[in-house]
Amino acid sequence: MDVTFFFDPSCPWSWRTSRWLVAVADARGLRIEWRAFSLCILSGGDFPPEYAEGLAGSERALRLVEALRAEGRHDDAGHFYTSLGASTHDEGNPLSPKLVDTAVEAAGLVDAAAALDDPRWDEAVRESHALAYASAGPDIGSPVLMVPGVDRGVHGPILTEVPDTDDALTLWDSLLPLLRLGTFHELKRGRH
Repeated sequence: MDVTFFFDPSCPWSWRTSRWLVAVADARGLRIEWRAFSLCILSGGDFPPEYAEGLAGSERALRLVEALRAEGRHDDAGHFYTSLGASTHDEGNPLSPKLVDTAVEAAGLVDAAAALDDPRWDEAVRESHALAYASAGPDIGSPVLMVPGVDRGVHGPILTEVPDTDDALTLWDSLLPLLRLGTFHELKRGRH
């Protein structure tokens, strides 16, 4: 893999960053490994009741992402996230277990659907989350980006919108040397 992208499907920041990364991957012939990052784990499960449906959807989706990764089905995981994210973040449908089922069908992954409700995948989700958090944390969230040969990751980049291809490539070409530079620590701005 050329880049590993850790994400929580409920996070709109992760969605925009993933669309940037997909554009870069298409233009540069990069292979993306999709991995789980759980905002529920990050928060210790401390969410108001109105988030329960979305968290249940996210939990199921992340199980599937890790199950597909274990089988080397990285493109399938990407297609699943594309279907789920488009419905959630582009069309404005709240994340839910039912929406996850619809995305599984739309991505043609019915053969892998058993992982959605299989708690045996929860450990793989926890391990993936721990790897991302250890590589870029503390004080981070979703998404986390890692590249091979670099023993640390970075939270983000956080994008307010998906850039056009030229700007997407400029961002990638600027970020990659920073990731590889051992003395680089952080770039940050306040959010608006």
